[in-house]
Amino acid sequence: MSVVHGTAEMIAQMKPVLDETLYHFCTGPEDLLARATGSIREAEGLSLILSDEVAAAHGLPRDQPMRRITLTVHSALDGVGLTAAVSGALAAAGIACNMVAGHHHDHVFVPAPDAERALQILRDLAEDGAP
Repeated sequence: MSVVHGTAEMIAQMKPVLDETLYHFCTGPEDLLARATGSIREAEGLSLILSDEVAAAHGLPRDQPMRRITLTVHSALDGVGLTAAVSGALAAAGIACNMVAGHHHDHVFVPAPDAERALQILRDLAEDGAP
């Protein structure tokens, strides 16, 4: 899989895929790090992206369930415009999003009730091209 750099090419090739898992953004202990889908250290503590199952098992708050949409294009870490295009399209539709960049793909976490609509918006964006 080759790395894609151009904005229009990243958008056209993003092929969003919706994960069925429910996720929660939580502050949690170090021992959950291995079970987290993602993490970042903040001044206030270790932020973890945990599945609903893991968060529930550890009594962590589950009041904002999210779903993950993976943009399957192998976007360059120094690529410009993909995050702005995706977050802008979702914002225009009134959908909150939390972007997480991995080494190979970008991931968009959206409120669970908005997930199907967000997926369609991103599919339309890919089909129509850059805004």
